[in-house]
Amino acid sequence: MSTYKIFDIVVVPFPFTDKRETKNRPALVISESDQKTRTLAMITSAVNATWKFDVPISDLEKSGLYVPCKVRMKLFTLDEGLIKKKVGHLEKKDQIAVKAKLKKYLKL
Repeated sequence: MSTYKIFDIVVVPFPFTDKRETKNRPALVISESDQKTRTLAMITSAVNATWKFDVPISDLEKSGLYVPCKVRMKLFTLDEGLIKKKVGHLEKKDQIAVKAKLKKYLKL
């Protein structure tokens, strides 16, 4: 059985692009797998750059986030063992928005 479910918000180590270090950042689980790997989408609080497929998170309390954030369609896979912890879950309205944007992003 999976530890993390689709639309859970988790904390994961993100690598810096120019260093060998990582920094813990929130991410959205967008897949489940029996192989203990997850596909995730980046979550960012950046206000100066908006991407075409960004989805604002409307319910900060349920999400476990403290500042306004958005799901960014910067996708990656990660072994479940590297996930630090679950901090929240995406609210239903935001789940629908993420599904719609993900479908457009992947041209499904």
